[in-house]
Amino acid sequence: MIAVLKNGTTEEQMNTLIDWLKAQNLQVHVSHGADYTVLGLIGDTRDVDMDLIGSLDIVETVKRVSEPFKQCSRKFHPEDTVIEIGGGDCDLVKIGGGNFAAIAGPCSVESKEQIIEVAKAVKASGAKLLRGGAFKPRTSPYDFQGLKADGIELLLEAKRATGMPIVTEIMNAAHLPLFEDVDLIQVGARNMQNFELLKALGKIKKPILLKRGLAATMKELLMSAEYIMAGGNEQVILCERGIRTYETYTRNTLDLSAVPQLQELSHLPVVVDPSHATGVRTLVPPMAAAAVAAGADGLMIEVHTDPAHAMCDGAQSLTPAMFDEVMQKVTKLREVL
Repeated sequence: MIAVLKNGTTEEQMNTLIDWLKAQNLQVHVSHGADYTVLGLIGDTRDVDMDLIGSLDIVETVKRVSEPFKQCSRKFHPEDTVIEIGGGDCDLVKIGGGNFAAIAGPCSVESKEQIIEVAKAVKASGAKLLRGGAFKPRTSPYDFQGLKADGIELLLEAKRATGMPIVTEIMNAAHLPLFEDVDLIQVGARNMQNFELLKALGKIKKPILLKRGLAATMKELLMSAEYIMAGGNEQVILCERGIRTYETYTRNTLDLSAVPQLQELSHLPVVVDPSHATGVRTLVPPMAAAAVAAGADGLMIEVHTDPAHAMCDGAQSLTPAMFDEVMQKVTKLREVL
């Protein structure tokens, strides 16, 4: 349920109403817009008297929200959310609300020289955040699983060398202490519905990049975001990375319709990962451009200095020169749009 307050409502009047609503065992989420204030009521609202609330002098309208996701719903929060990443010991990057950011780097951190070389190259081309896998969920137990804690240390060295905020994937809530200096924590597709992990991430004050599951609906993605936000962490970025279909020429099928649809349903930023979506290097540039045209708030692209010898996902990784070309096209396309 949402209650839209009238213009001119004082802070004291709003707080009095909020206190009364909380006394009804409801949580209240406050969203301030330029010309309105929305109170989102979370909990069992079946016995709440809508007519009574609607009759109050300070209330413009009262509506029930039918969607099961509440806090990430645009009805609860009409304005776009802007997520701030980094700052302090690195660059401050904003995503959402018209702020666009490219996230780039190798699938896996392999060495100090590799990650710093890639970081410097992608930053020179316009990337704002450095990605790199330290813990790697792999289909085969015999494939390279990442450098783990050592990989995070190498990412931190690259951050110190370039000033770029870092992004890396978490697989287990027990690993959270290792992620204390990670600027944006990624939840991979395979863990999108790892609800215990999502609950743990809801208790920290750090931005989360939540990837869509291999066969997840948009509703399921939003419900996973709701798990994080219900815990108190409202800093969530959604990522479309392709879904599994019967097509075999691509690794997955990139669902670009998810970008405008998610933006219609939710106030959270939406970025697109064309690398994992296609799994094919030559398809990444056109799909990156298509994602920008669809209105994505950012891109996540794999870049490696020597893709042919990459320890993970070399077939979908761009060289720094290819990434530079993509960023030039993306910049021109965003200027036109």
